[in-house]
Amino acid sequence: MGSAQGTKLAYRAAKRGFDILFSLAAIVVFLVPSVILCVAIALESPGGPIFRQRRVGKRGKVIRIFKFRSMYSDAHDHPERYLSSGQLDEWRREQKVDDDPRITPLGRFIRKTSIDEFPQFLNVLLGDMSVVGPRPVTLEETYEFGDCRDEVLSVRPGITGLWQVTERNDATWESGDRQRLELEYVRKQSVAMDVRIMLVTLSAIARGTGR
Repeated sequence: MGSAQGTKLAYRAAKRGFDILFSLAAIVVFLVPSVILCVAIALESPGGPIFRQRRVGKRGKVIRIFKFRSMYSDAHDHPERYLSSGQLDEWRREQKVDDDPRITPLGRFIRKTSIDEFPQFLNVLLGDMSVVGPRPVTLEETYEFGDCRDEVLSVRPGITGLWQVTERNDATWESGDRQRLELEYVRKQSVAMDVRIMLVTLSAIARGTGR
């Protein structure tokens, strides 16, 4: 038991160290391109280039995650202006819609390349997120995990994770696949799994297959 606990503590320490170093490096390398992108987003449509989303983090802590804005500025407050009744039902259930009309032309590009998630490296430095982990969810979505809610909230949410690099949009809350994948990561997390997820994520970014 002591050995297992020591291994777990060593993994957590190594993971946090990697999170800090990787995030600092990413921010330094992409600082200038990020500034240029902020200007382009602001010029394309009214509104700030970065917005914050309210999510639930480790142990139920309320956090606000940063993203480059990929939608029109009123898209979240007034989705009915852009979505059909069927799309509204899908969005309320899954918090995503295929071919979402609220996404700007530039937004489609930054989502395809997953650039919209880049500001979350600031969340990692603040200690609210990890580079790899379950995706941060809303308070309502935490209850989709049922009796396993506390288990999935026992770790920091991640910028990327097992759900994102496997079935992603095909794994929904309704089918139970989203819950299964997020819990699988929490229960099996390791250095090897984190490395594999990172490699698949980088490959997806290079191929522009994000959504």
